[in-house]
Amino acid sequence: MKPPLKLSYEFCALTDTGRVRSNNEDAVAIHEATQLVMLADGMGGYSAGEVASGMAINYIGTEFAQWLEDAPANTPVAEVRRALEACVDNANHAILGASLTNPQYLGMGTTLVVGVFRGDRLILAHIGDSRCYRLRAGELRQITRDHSWLQEQVDMGLFTPAQAAASGLRNLVTRALGVDASMHAEVNEFTVEPQDLFILCSDGLTDMMSDDDLAALARLPIALPDKAQRMVALANARGGRDNISVLLAQAGAQDTRRSLVSRLLRMP
Repeated sequence: MKPPLKLSYEFCALTDTGRVRSNNEDAVAIHEATQLVMLADGMGGYSAGEVASGMAINYIGTEFAQWLEDAPANTPVAEVRRALEACVDNANHAILGASLTNPQYLGMGTTLVVGVFRGDRLILAHIGDSRCYRLRAGELRQITRDHSWLQEQVDMGLFTPAQAAASGLRNLVTRALGVDASMHAEVNEFTVEPQDLFILCSDGLTDMMSDDDLAALARLPIALPDKAQRMVALANARGGRDNISVLLAQAGAQDTRRSLVSRLLRMP
């Protein structure tokens, strides 16, 4: 069996209130030591959305990051996946509990995209309509599927993707963290290749630009912070109707230290 590649990763995140909203209900976080990335887009009246997204990021960032730090490097991916699912489920119950016991938080919830890179594998969980894209060899592909009413209409053949993109009902999510005790995230696993770029983003970014626009910015031969800034700037230039968040994760070249040692050991 071919051993997994040991890849290096670079991360960058940026969040912006946008041009219309008075507060930012998005939350992003990067735990570089464990290669854990998270993005959440809160919903609810007053500051409730901000509370929900913050709780999701802080809870998972504490519980799952600690689990990753304690887990051996050779922990099977299936075990990592189970731990991620359990942490997301615990965060769901924590947010729901806060909503039910605090009247000012009643009805709050949040979308979530959380990923952890283990060698050349990405374990990715998501709930709601915040997305993850992958740019590979110049081609952009959405690797999450929106949990939204519009996506359901597309799946049933009642809307074309173009009609869905032009609809005014783009923000009706069918799943969110913290609104139902039985709500579960969708978890998938992906193989990572050197130079892959992963884009986690809230709908404040994707509602303001097409996938072609996003792909053009993702392909630019500039540093990750500059890419993130240009993405946010374009969303604001198009109206900035919602909070805008983007988190970039770039897979670098294979770590050659091990292969160099292997070559030396094979020398006569």
